[in-house]
Amino acid sequence: MAYEFQVVQDCRDPHPLADWWAETLGWEVEPSDEAFIRRMIEKGYASEDDTTVHRGSLVWKEGAAIRHPAGLLRAPRVLFQLVPEEKTVKNRMHLDVRVTDDVESVVDRLVARGARSRHTGRQGPHTWVTLEDPEGNEFCVARAPLPRTT
Repeated sequence: MAYEFQVVQDCRDPHPLADWWAETLGWEVEPSDEAFIRRMIEKGYASEDDTTVHRGSLVWKEGAAIRHPAGLLRAPRVLFQLVPEEKTVKNRMHLDVRVTDDVESVVDRLVARGARSRHTGRQGPHTWVTLEDPEGNEFCVARAPLPRTT
């Protein structure tokens, strides 16, 4: 049996980080359902302390998610989840962002938006740049592989 999954990124400020990643990937932030949140508060399943306002909308404080604009059949959902502690060590898992544009220009745009460039790697003909997002989570940017011809 094959399972579906989502990627979860622990972070200190989920909503701005979800915005940053949605813009980075050309994805969309999942919309908040303010009416649902209010019903959960009215029924006692949640409290006002479980919410915050982000970009003028009532949202759950604990997290925000992004998705590929073509839907989950294209790529897994990414959830940004609030945690109390700061990041202190290197990620054991990270995203590789594959681009069709010039890697250097993509890296320059990401750095201008708050990413930090860490190093460039190479394995045979393949190169990549390792960066950190605004909260210090590592990810790589690499040229998408060309389709194989036989």
